[in-house]
Amino acid sequence: MTFARVNFVLCDEGTSTNKNKTKNMKMKTNNMLNLALAAMLLTGVSTLVLTSGCAGNRYDRSTGQYIDDKSLIARVEHALSDNPDYKFDQVNVDSFRGEVQLSGFVNSSDQKSKAADIAKQVEGVQSVVNNITVKN
Repeated sequence: MTFARVNFVLCDEGTSTNKNKTKNMKMKTNNMLNLALAAMLLTGVSTLVLTSGCAGNRYDRSTGQYIDDKSLIARVEHALSDNPDYKFDQVNVDSFRGEVQLSGFVNSSDQKSKAADIAKQVEGVQSVVNNITVKN
């Protein structure tokens, strides 16, 4: 990064000596440079703060984890819809870091346990939380 030094000539209507004028110009130039440097640093710090949100922590997911979870949801939903015995139209699937949560409604407890079993067999599922409600 290259910095260009810009000198500003400021007119002084007072009766100062050339020495004082030169000193005042240097101080004003230094102040302008300090202000420009501070502005660049603040811009860099704000950029760092805004872009560091890509990393996950224990409560949030990184961008990669978010994409993995969305892909996992699609695979679990596909597995549930492909089951020849049961059609799980009212079952919702969500995922957070590989943990799959099933919710919604089914007609029997057998359907509830079968949905959990199907979800557990999908590649990438770490665990299954079965919050499905049986209608009857």
